[in-house]
Amino acid sequence: MTGRSRARALGVLVGPLPTGPLNAITDVEGVLVGHTTIDDGAGLHTGVTAIVPRPMRALPAAVHTGNGYGKLVGSTQVDELGVLESPIVLTGTLSVFRAADAVLTYLMELHPGGLSFNPLVGETNDGFLSDIRRRPITERHVLDALEGASGGLPAEGCAGAGTGTTALGFKAGIGTSSRLQVVEGVPVTVGVLVQANFGGVLTVRGVAMPVEELVPGAGRVEPPGNSCMIVVATDAPLDARQLGRLARRAIFAMGRVGASYSHGSGDYAIAFSTASRSPVLPDAALDPVFAAVMDAVEEALLNSLFMATTTTGVHGHTSHAVPYDRLGI
Repeated sequence: MTGRSRARALGVLVGPLPTGPLNAITDVEGVLVGHTTIDDGAGLHTGVTAIVPRPMRALPAAVHTGNGYGKLVGSTQVDELGVLESPIVLTGTLSVFRAADAVLTYLMELHPGGLSFNPLVGETNDGFLSDIRRRPITERHVLDALEGASGGLPAEGCAGAGTGTTALGFKAGIGTSSRLQVVEGVPVTVGVLVQANFGGVLTVRGVAMPVEELVPGAGRVEPPGNSCMIVVATDAPLDARQLGRLARRAIFAMGRVGASYSHGSGDYAIAFSTASRSPVLPDAALDPVFAAVMDAVEEALLNSLFMATTTTGVHGHTSHAVPYDRLGI
């Protein structure tokens, strides 16, 4: 990641709200992130990203499907019960099922007397840069991401599940951001992590920046299976229905950076609350939380691109990093 900068360091400020200390999902107390990165410099550019709430307990949660062209293992039980009972793991499309089995191993070790578990594992298709048919993700890769999760600033760009992804015509990857609010006298932190791999035209502060103009001769890269996974964590006291409303806003925010929401895009948002206090906030008080989600998702998506590096992968395909000197910001 040498020489790459986050959006804020480049002067791209999204919205008026302050960020948390790390400007990351890990600003929400008890939320940890771990990566395992696989990059052989040739045909494999993939990995695993784990979002781990600690302590691991049942948390209010919701999933919103913007477009369901994807494989989000475990989502229907979250929808039905409104509860997250697992870390959230992200990886490449054809590795999602092996990853889910590995999360099952993790949960069984965590709860030796349990008889039923619901791993929640999402994906995007990194097959433009990585040979996904090799299905390189093993149980050990997933366990390393889970067991190595920490509360520091997560690596962004070409890290973990973002190692081989492309978005808006450029090399993308993992991005994260956070916002602070006070709602009904209650301090609230909203943190977001994204795995960006979707189509459209990069838009920064309302200005379209097509890859054809920023990288002459590069041509537009629209890999098949475009998708985006968005994870929203908050310490706001919210129930599952209200978290569903947050998850919808997270998908809406993709439009701010130029998403095309194409037929082949699996766009999902997962929102959960770590709050142990009650009662829940009234719906009429949620506008500031909605604003925090929208701004944090937009900045996380920009970070996922701005922190990524040019990558050449399988079949000689190349995905170019956003060139800062041509952004005009």
